[in-house]
Amino acid sequence: MSLADSVLAVNNDLPIRTDSPVHSGKVRSVYWLTDADSRRLIKTKGYNVPEDTPLAIMVISDRISAFDCIFHGEGGLKGIPGKGAALNAISNHWFKLFAENGLADSHILDIPHPFVWIVQKARPIKVEAICRQYITGSMWRAYSKGERVFCGITLPEGLEKDQKLPDLLITPSTKGILTGIPGVPAQDDVNISRSDIEANYQAFGFEKLSDIDLYEKLLKDGFKVISKALADIDQVFVDTKFEFGYVTDKDGNSKLIYMDEVGTPDSSRIWDGAAYHDGKILENSKEGFRQFLLNHFPDPDVLLNKDRMPEREALARDNDLPLEAMMQVSRTYTGVAEKVTGAAIPLPANPKADIIKILKEEYDLIV
Repeated sequence: MSLADSVLAVNNDLPIRTDSPVHSGKVRSVYWLTDADSRRLIKTKGYNVPEDTPLAIMVISDRISAFDCIFHGEGGLKGIPGKGAALNAISNHWFKLFAENGLADSHILDIPHPFVWIVQKARPIKVEAICRQYITGSMWRAYSKGERVFCGITLPEGLEKDQKLPDLLITPSTKGILTGIPGVPAQDDVNISRSDIEANYQAFGFEKLSDIDLYEKLLKDGFKVISKALADIDQVFVDTKFEFGYVTDKDGNSKLIYMDEVGTPDSSRIWDGAAYHDGKILENSKEGFRQFLLNHFPDPDVLLNKDRMPEREALARDNDLPLEAMMQVSRTYTGVAEKVTGAAIPLPANPKADIIKILKEEYDLIV
């Protein structure tokens, strides 16, 4: 079997029983189960949720997305070997650590396969919860041009690129396009302040004003748990994005939980600790792939300028990236995952066949 065959690039065509359209994002596809199957699994698997909770199968892929485009490599390689399994393994590890530290639950109820989560339906908070411990990336670019106020927070003068910030900063942005919120443009990924959220908390999906404090606490506590664990393996947790939502527990109460993935090389910047202490930046996250793309293509403005999106999409569609560049990303993802979890990341020869077999034999969800 070829390397290309071992990559799960298309994940929205599995024969999973559903009566809803499959929702396919940049990396994951979501299959909402029928009410009958949801109820059956809750009962037979003993999931600790109300019996009428909608469940979904969430299947990760090995696709690589950057600058809002999907990239591919030579030899028909439509993704990064090991990437999907690595991302899930890292998230699973951090969610377990969060639970052990008494932080909050996640939307995950079961992990049938390294590529698969069974999740409960949640009511998402429409805020990208971003935490920063170092000044780099877009924040540094803006700071170096003279900006000092970020999401309502004023930074001191005299900071240097890649320096550790005096405090852990929360710099949220909008998740999706939100309309009718005063002072917040109707665009995706717009920086917002805590005062914006407080003044319009229901529009952002918060059920209670006091839950803003809870979301900030869970964000900071989650960041600190991951940061400490990464420091123990000489990795620097630079910044990250969390997502939150509400679920209803067995007693009918709403509770705030972690959603999506946490602390992965896709949602975070992670630097090699030894290199950083020597004054160098060695990226152990997708930021390294972004930097490769900026150097690889002659006109990096295509990747950075949102007004040139048609050109960017053509660039991603029409160019096979070098195999070695794709494999370097694979080594980054699987290397971080193995450091974090202390276990090898399995690379199944035919992941789609494995997923179908497990979901058929152990969950009776295949048509």
